[in-house]
Amino acid sequence: MSEPSTPKPALAGLAFLIDQALPQTQCTRCGYPDCAGYAQAIAAGEAAINQCPPGGQEGVRRLAALTGQPEQPLNPKFGIEGPLTVARIDENWCIGCTLCIKACPVDAILGANKYMHTVMAAHCTGCELCLPACPVDCIQLEVVTPGASGWQAWSETQAAQARQRYARHQARLAPPPAPAAPIEAAQHENAKAAAIASALAKARARRTPGGEPV
Repeated sequence: MSEPSTPKPALAGLAFLIDQALPQTQCTRCGYPDCAGYAQAIAAGEAAINQCPPGGQEGVRRLAALTGQPEQPLNPKFGIEGPLTVARIDENWCIGCTLCIKACPVDAILGANKYMHTVMAAHCTGCELCLPACPVDCIQLEVVTPGASGWQAWSETQAAQARQRYARHQARLAPPPAPAAPIEAAQHENAKAAAIASALAKARARRTPGGEPV
């Protein structure tokens, strides 16, 4: 008699674990809008585990261990493993268009319209999304971990920080909730409804033989 197989985590739970194993650069190179989206696709069997260049081959190994799938080489279609890079803005060419600020998924760029922008290097994930957004090509990438790539160039602490900053970025962009009705207005509507109900009851009583107005 064969031994029972180990039960797999629920889809949402597996997606959560996979997301925790991703570097959180939010670079979209995997073909999904963010790391969480890629994690959900892997958990659902809709994406392979070798589509994350920032995680590199070590990232593939982590995902293989979580999903039970065999390890496979990183798919070059989605990019190649490389060192950590940080965006730098050439102050002499920046026109203050704010397009790079809007493109940054972790709010690592400071600036205002028509004023020079600057990158907070400690928060930059090297996602490269600001490069195509810049109309004057004043952003370049600088290697900050020569000789180290993938998870050897990126830490769990940095990934956690990037995840938090991305969550705040998403919350900031979310449309504000519809304002709740003021308590006074709700009370007024309740009183109005009660008055109408009372008036209808009195009218029905008058129409009923022997009825007494309430």
